[in-house]
This record gives sequence, structure tokens and C-alpha cells, in this order.
Amino acid sequence: KLSPCCPLFLQSELNRISPESFTVRSAGSHALVGHQMDDRSSMKLHEVGVASDGFVARQLNEHTVSGNDLILALTDEHRQNIVTMSPRLLKRVYTVREFAAVLDGLAAMSDVTLPRGNDTTTVDARWAALLKAAQLARHAARVKSEVNLDVVDPYRQADPVYDRMDEELLPAPRYIVRVE
Repeated sequence: KLSPCCPLFLQSELNRISPESFTVRSAGSHALVGHQMDDRSSMKLHEVGVASDGFVARQLNEHTVSGNDLILALTDEHRQNIVTMSPRLLKRVYTVREFAAVLDGLAAMSDVTLPRGNDTTTVDARWAALLKAAQLARHAARVKSEVNLDVVDPYRQADPVYDRMDEELLPAPRYIVRVE
């Protein structure tokens, strides 16, 4: 199951930087299709200023992953399942924490320069360059990372697991957005 917290939080953060430049969608590998978000997840989002109104769960399938520039999963198992479902997505699927680690590695590389500015053309050019560079830096980031890059799934778990999800999840989208 892919938590809807990540896409809703990431969309909110990206909208602050460059409104309407990004579309972030959510789909779960074990989604309760048509259902709203778990109340505790909704409360966690509300605590960081993100509304979950109108969220409806969708099932992850070839249709929901096709046509995306970037796909962020919460666990390596989910990432592998997406690649198995659609092998052509291999270079575009990361765990959210892995992608943040890749961006961290790119930031340390002096030969990677990205266009700066918040107009739509510059944002599009920056992300196109970023996604291309990320493919080349992925292996080094995975090797360098000394922590598990998965995010715990708190569904039907005790409250402390929801807190752990926040601790594991929220820093990554915040880091991703800082690239802007």
C-alpha cells in the first residue's frame, strides 16, 4: 500500500514553490478503492497544514503509472512491483527516500548545473535535467545510503507507527522540493 500522505504533502509543497507546475497523483498496491484516507493519516497531514479533503483511493495498475515522468514508491518492494508491472519505467521509479538521497548526491556534484527560476519554462527545464541526472546518480546514492530507504506502512497499526511514518516520510518530500 502506498500512503496517500506522501503525494498530498508533496503536491502541497510543490504548489507553494510553483503553483500548477506539477501534478502529483496517488495509487496504492493494496488500495481500498474509492475509500477516503485513514483518519489517523488525515490527522497527521492536517498537523502539517495539508488538507486531505476529496482524497479517494485508486488501485495501482499499468494505467495509473503510464505517462508519468517520475514515480515515487514508499518501499523498495513497491518500486520493484511497479517495474515488474511495467519494465520500461525502470529509470523513472524510485522510493521517495531514495530519490531524496539521489538529489542530495547531485547537489554535491559540481558538474551538475540546473536552470534556476520559477517561471513554467524554467521549472520544466530544471526537472527534465534533474530527472536525467538522477538516473546517472542513482546507484551511487543507493550505495552511499546507510539507512533503509523504505517508509513504514502504518495502516491498522498503533499510533506510534504513524509517528514513525512521519519521521521517515516527511523529510524526503521537503528535500525534494528544496531543489526548486
